[in-house]
Amino acid sequence: MLQRKVCLIGDFAVGKSSLFNRFVYNRFSETYQSTIGVRVQRKVVTVQGRDVALVLWDTEGGQDSSTVRESYLAGASGAVIVCDLTRNNTILHCEEYAHILRQKNANIPLIMAGNKLDLVSPEHTHVAVARRVAQLIQVPLTLSSAGSGEGVEALFQSLGEGLVGVHPTS
Repeated sequence: MLQRKVCLIGDFAVGKSSLFNRFVYNRFSETYQSTIGVRVQRKVVTVQGRDVALVLWDTEGGQDSSTVRESYLAGASGAVIVCDLTRNNTILHCEEYAHILRQKNANIPLIMAGNKLDLVSPEHTHVAVARRVAQLIQVPLTLSSAGSGEGVEALFQSLGEGLVGVHPTS
């Protein structure tokens, strides 16, 4: 079985832990708890008939990319860059996160998660900004809601597809 390290990164309170909890445990809590350091959990997805174990690293967030601990990213095979569709600045920071990740591994599969879709309409201006940023950094964008579960499975399935045949580098 393939096993791949996947980091969830993004600003403070964008919903990284909520996406992690929804995907791994199929649960959501309205109570906010900040991640200190990193939480790690494994979940298997089937991609192209192969089981792929995603070792998910839910990293602590910061105000922007300057607080990312590069040690968390070492050996990552892929990453989910999470932004909050209700906060435009978190969307704009995604370009910086992509840059940091690509410095560690130029060919790392990335996906951008526009989270909290349940709080904005798909026509909201922030959604349009997220689409432009994703296009700029050349990554797929999945609109998601950890609260309702919308787009969460598709997000990780899509990343899993990008991980098949990819090997980690440090």
